[in-house]
Amino acid sequence: MNKGRAFDKFFNQLDFSNGEPACGKLLISEPFLADPNFNHTVILLVRHNEEGSLGFVLNNPSPFTINEVVDSFPPFGNDVGIGGPVGVNSLFYIHKIGEKLAGSYSITDGLYWGGDFEILKEMVRNKEVSPSDILFFVGYSGWEPKQLEREIKDESWIVTDTTLNEVMKQSGKTMWADVLKERGKALKILSNFPADPALN
Repeated sequence: MNKGRAFDKFFNQLDFSNGEPACGKLLISEPFLADPNFNHTVILLVRHNEEGSLGFVLNNPSPFTINEVVDSFPPFGNDVGIGGPVGVNSLFYIHKIGEKLAGSYSITDGLYWGGDFEILKEMVRNKEVSPSDILFFVGYSGWEPKQLEREIKDESWIVTDTTLNEVMKQSGKTMWADVLKERGKALKILSNFPADPALN
């Protein structure tokens, strides 16, 4: 089965209302999204305005820890996720540290991104931050102005609210199916679709 009119008709019959993109929202890819960077992904939007959109894939782990990526980082052990295909040579992070980390940007209540990296290292060194407080990524996912809105209109993304715990629990590859199952009967159906439509 190829994604096309049959799937579009099925998708349109699902009993749910798609949300509007905004900072702090989740983007859940539709089951057969062809782009390999985003197939079966869950993305946290950390910026959405007239200049475009930016977010991080939450369920694409890399084989590396933060200490393998940054030699100078104090012993910590956190895995590093692949946040998207843009800026893959740069490190990003979302966290619960808040304004104690200078330069942080608020995403939503209790959740922040960025901040002074040297201060972060010092806080880790002083055990003021625990591994459960922060997620690291290489790369990010980006959209030009109005591009994300067009993709949502084309039914490439489901937009939904999330919680601090859901974002930070690091459920890995199972997260795509997990978040769909937790959002009611209509979207739970989608969690059974394979990444490859030929297998359906």
